[in-house]
Amino acid sequence: MRGSAITILLGAALVAALPLGAAAQDAPAALIVQLNRVVLLDGACRLTFMAQNYMDADIEQIVFETVLFTTEGSIDRLTLFDMAALPTARPRVREFDMPGLSCDTLGRVHFNGVDTCAGDGLDPARCEGALFPVSRVDDVEVIG
Repeated sequence: MRGSAITILLGAALVAALPLGAAAQDAPAALIVQLNRVVLLDGACRLTFMAQNYMDADIEQIVFETVLFTTEGSIDRLTLFDMAALPTARPRVREFDMPGLSCDTLGRVHFNGVDTCAGDGLDPARCEGALFPVSRVDDVEVIG
């Protein structure tokens, strides 16, 4: 059993506890970022994320410092993923094309930190503390 299996199980439990479209008033603050799909497209690996903000404020802009690792554990690149605005309790889908990356060599996505988190009462440290990354993609681990 890979270490990510526990993370995936915890993520699934948290996602189940936070229904889409409903206010999760009694749930802990969470910012769920799920890698939903990877697809090779025109020489680039497209990473599709679904993000759900269950914090107590709308996020006006959030940017993650992200590290992509190969299946062998080598760092492929360090990049910034700008997820833009994430309103509370409303899922948002964001896509990022990674030129020169073959999807079958992507082994891990690591959210290294929060570069920007703007919103009422929000800052990068608070958003990073609420981050809960998960993956629906077989063989690609997502950690934070």
